[in-house]
Amino acid sequence: MEAVQFTLGLGLAALGAGLAMGVAAIGSGIGVGIAGAAGAGVIAEDTKKFGPVLILQAFPQTQGIYGFVTAVLILMGVGLLGGEIKPISMELGLVCLGAGLASALGGITAIGQGMTAGAAMGSVAKNPATLGQNMVLSVMSETFAVFALLIAILIMVGAGIM
Repeated sequence: MEAVQFTLGLGLAALGAGLAMGVAAIGSGIGVGIAGAAGAGVIAEDTKKFGPVLILQAFPQTQGIYGFVTAVLILMGVGLLGGEIKPISMELGLVCLGAGLASALGGITAIGQGMTAGAAMGSVAKNPATLGQNMVLSVMSETFAVFALLIAILIMVGAGIM
C-alpha cells in the first residue's frame, strides 16, 4: 500500500468536513440544551407530558445530522472515507471548505429552534391541543438549515466530487 499524498487541498477539504460537523454539533447541542431545560420544568409539573416534550426537544438535533451528512459526503468525495484518495487541488479544497461552511453555519439555526421549542413546551403544557401548531413554529428555523445543506450538496455536485 502506497503512502497517502497529503496536499493543502486535501487539508482544506478535511477542514470543511470538520467544520460542517463541529459547528453544527455546537448549534444542535445548544439548541437541545435550551429545549431540554424547558422540558425538564414541564415534566416536573406533569410527567405525562414527556412524549410531547421529547418530540419538541428532538427538533434541534437535526442540524447536527445535516452537518454529519455534509462531512461524510466531503470525506467520501475526496477519498478520505473509503475508496482511493484523489489528488485534490487547493481550489477544490476551497470548494469543499465552502460546502462545509454552508452546512456549518446552517447548523447554528438549531439555537433559535431550541428557543422556540422550549417556549412551545410551555404552551403545550398549558394546552396539549397546541402541539401540532407548536411543532410547525419549531420547525420554521430549520428551513434555513435545510437550505444550507442543499447548497452544500449543490456545491459538491457542481465541483464534481459527488
